[in-house]
Amino acid sequence: MNRRNLLLTGAGFIAAAVPSLAQAAPPGKIVTLDKDLRGYYAAPKSPQPVPAIMVLMEAFGLNDNIKGVCDRLAQAGYAALAPDFYHGQVFAYKDIQLAIAKLKTLDDSVVMAEFGKGLDFLKTQKAVSQQGIGVTGFCMGGRYTFLANSVHADRVKAAVSFYGGGIAAQADVAGRQMLLDKVTKMQAPIMFMYGSEDSYIMAEEHERITSAMSKAKKRYAVNVFPGAGHGFMSDRRESYNQPAAAEAWAMTLAFFDRHLAKKKQ
Repeated sequence: MNRRNLLLTGAGFIAAAVPSLAQAAPPGKIVTLDKDLRGYYAAPKSPQPVPAIMVLMEAFGLNDNIKGVCDRLAQAGYAALAPDFYHGQVFAYKDIQLAIAKLKTLDDSVVMAEFGKGLDFLKTQKAVSQQGIGVTGFCMGGRYTFLANSVHADRVKAAVSFYGGGIAAQADVAGRQMLLDKVTKMQAPIMFMYGSEDSYIMAEEHERITSAMSKAKKRYAVNVFPGAGHGFMSDRRESYNQPAAAEAWAMTLAFFDRHLAKKKQ
């Protein structure tokens, strides 16, 4: 399988989707969010403030894939920030057991506090519109996207969770707590993205999530992509599924465009 580098602004459907912005978004950079917390920040060159999106990393850390997501969002006209919840540690995709071991050391309350530091950073950026912040995340970050939509309900205006494991798992591989009791505090609309062939997240978990969301009368959407497995969005993983990734990306941008009131560039 040919793997495209998501950091190349001229590659594939990315440039085709946003030709007017592909040259307007410089590469992102590492920024300081707190005394011992860093993050990756990317933003387009724009004459006016733009909405921002928090990007929450997979269990493998703040790697090139997550930085690439930030760069792609900047190409699409958003400021994007990915906090480094691992504080410098990064794991190769083949080192799944090491990544899970690291994931197990995280405390949800600490991660949400660090998420708040990211929100505080965005508030200081003149390039960022303060009308509302979006959040998206992948795998571990998909779970934290769900949690942030509850814990930071007053500051998050839209959320997209990609294959977030542990949200409603009855027996989570990492021993994490189920999050369905957080649904009632959510205010922002949330969209869930799953692959039909995800061996980590079963259809029964989708059902528990949708049941809880519906009972709480929250706005949500669930999309399941046939033939796609866990991690289908990253072209650096063996599970990459280009058609599903392209469609999911377009849906994600449309979702944020609608709910974050992005002005046309």
